[in-house]
Amino acid sequence: MSNCRFLYHNGVVLEAPPVATFLQSLPGAYTTTRTINSGTTFLFWERHVKRLSSSIRILLDSKPELLFSSGSSSRVWMNQTVHESSIYDLVNGSMSKAMRCGVVKERGRLCGEELAVTVLVTGNAEKLSRLGDEKVVDFLDVWLHIGGYSLGVGEKAASLALVGHGRDVANAKYSDWVRLRKPLEKFRPPSTTELLLSNDGDRLLEGCVTNFFVKSSSGSLYGESLGEYEVQTAPVTDGVLPGVIREIVIEVCISKGIPYRERAPSWSERELWEEAFITSSLRILQHVGTIKVPVGSLEALACTKPEEIEWKEKRFEEGPGMITELIQKAIMERGIEEGFPLEGLV
Repeated sequence: MSNCRFLYHNGVVLEAPPVATFLQSLPGAYTTTRTINSGTTFLFWERHVKRLSSSIRILLDSKPELLFSSGSSSRVWMNQTVHESSIYDLVNGSMSKAMRCGVVKERGRLCGEELAVTVLVTGNAEKLSRLGDEKVVDFLDVWLHIGGYSLGVGEKAASLALVGHGRDVANAKYSDWVRLRKPLEKFRPPSTTELLLSNDGDRLLEGCVTNFFVKSSSGSLYGESLGEYEVQTAPVTDGVLPGVIREIVIEVCISKGIPYRERAPSWSERELWEEAFITSSLRILQHVGTIKVPVGSLEALACTKPEEIEWKEKRFEEGPGMITELIQKAIMERGIEEGFPLEGLV
């Protein structure tokens, strides 16, 4: 078994591949979070399970083939209902069993100061085809991918590049996206941290694994009052993932009186951008140093050799800006307040 990661499924501890390889091997809805306080507390655990439940319901209603293995008859999952409380019990029950096996407690076998945990819920079509009066959650399988996570990953400035169009069923987090985004990698410029998505080449939606924000001047490039700025991020209705940290950023803006608007940042207005950051449940919040957008359309990008792509670039001042730091600090304070102790699952 790898010293840095393991899988838990149906009471069995298995050797684990890298998490991306694991997610490409099975269909399903998933969420990823990590611990804080030296592996003793889950970060926003209840929010993650709530979002996972929402993803399962969305896939059942609109794209069940992303939840169940291919070739399953679509009629077996019609008219099924998944309640959030049932998913919560199912996931927490699996995590509790994993911890009682002692694998999570063996911190010395995992590389990193904290734990990274990915919960994947897949549909078992064979069992569901025999559905009687049982609950639908009896036919959902839970997989836990657990490994070490080293802090400091998100401390350096992120370098972003726009390379692709927005994704389908963006309001659900599903494993097949890991496979679908792989072709975009060939367009990644050297030293790029994250790949951005846009449907028109101007309005920037999100990253492949992150949500994207800018702090934009509302007219003056040199104002000092908070009221002269706004934090912008694409709305969920534009086709972006309702990320857990994204939700918290908006809550922080409201509580701190920071003007914000759910509007996709427009590349044509980049001269008004003074700060930018990306969010994810592992990196939490990472400030952006540079953003690259290809010269020409995204359609033309697909026909261009990667080494021949010309880029326009937006650079930010070195280090996180004032608003970025304020939001980051507030997120971590909320993480402590909403921390879910691992011992609560034993």
